[in-house]
Amino acid sequence: MSEIKVMIVDDSAVVRQVLSGLLNAAPGITVTHAVANPLLAIERMKVQWPDVIVLDVEMPKMDGITFLRKLMTEHPTPVVICSTLTEKGAQTSVEALTAGAVAIITKPRLDLKQFLHDSADELVSAVRAAAGAHVGKLAPRALASAPPPPVTVKLNADAILPPTDARPMTATTERVVAIGTSTGGTQALEEVLTALPRVSPGIVVVQHMPEKFTAAFAARLDSVCEVRVKEAENNDRVLQGQVLIAPGGKHMLLRRTGAQYFVEVVDGPLVNRHRPSVDVLFRSAARAAGANALGVIMTGMGDDGAAGMLEMLKAGARTVAQDEASCVVYGMPKEAVKRGGVEKSVPLNAIYREILQQLQY
Repeated sequence: MSEIKVMIVDDSAVVRQVLSGLLNAAPGITVTHAVANPLLAIERMKVQWPDVIVLDVEMPKMDGITFLRKLMTEHPTPVVICSTLTEKGAQTSVEALTAGAVAIITKPRLDLKQFLHDSADELVSAVRAAAGAHVGKLAPRALASAPPPPVTVKLNADAILPPTDARPMTATTERVVAIGTSTGGTQALEEVLTALPRVSPGIVVVQHMPEKFTAAFAARLDSVCEVRVKEAENNDRVLQGQVLIAPGGKHMLLRRTGAQYFVEVVDGPLVNRHRPSVDVLFRSAARAAGANALGVIMTGMGDDGAAGMLEMLKAGARTVAQDEASCVVYGMPKEAVKRGGVEKSVPLNAIYREILQQLQY
């Protein structure tokens, strides 16, 4: 793989210096320019176009969101947002992701230099992931998630709930759709959910996204969809015409009481380096719903969801993957197909039809 050329755009000289040092120390990555504002970045890009841009949001002369929108409209380029974002600023974070960023890393206002050093692995992982993303599929209104924080041990869904015995559930009139996605998935979710009519199956979603961002993300989707979209709360019932988004920093499980389905929102360790984890949701769907469920796995890095999708298929569920041509990152669907858990792969614009078929079973 050729060397990844990175441009840093941040008005803090300290941040530019620290980020440059961290990225230049990573094999296969070179910082070609580190500039204080987007106007200087535009001038440098006329000479050499970067493979990835690490971008702040709050800057003089032109803010990062405006620059990002301009960039994704005129010349889509992978962008990693690295900005001071608090809970109060979560909406700004969603705006940045909506504008087309591939990933987002939060940084605190205090102890910034130490934080950047501690987050070096996360930053390098984000830059590498961004370099491989098909950002042309993201422009101009894409959403994406942050890369998972690095951990030393990769746990599977056993850390949250035991494996399913794969016995088929008794059929009921209640149907449920479980969706899992990651990098590039928030754009994909918007395309799928906005295509659904108000009368649609109940849907539960795990989108890899940082804590405190999911409420704003769900609110945005709710504003553009006919179906209702909300961040899941413990014991929320799965209802027709409603989409429940797993909150960042929590796992979401599907539970069944009689013929009705509910979600359980729980703490727990990272599973497949994620919380929420798609594998946890899919395993719970296999256990609780079996043949009454549809599993959908969409664009994203890694293999989260692949094992759970196979469990859903063995429990009698229908399973669908987004095809390679329409994925921003064909990682999670590819692994699910490789393990034999996918009945069929379809383009992104056909997934909503697979969901609506659940009403006919």
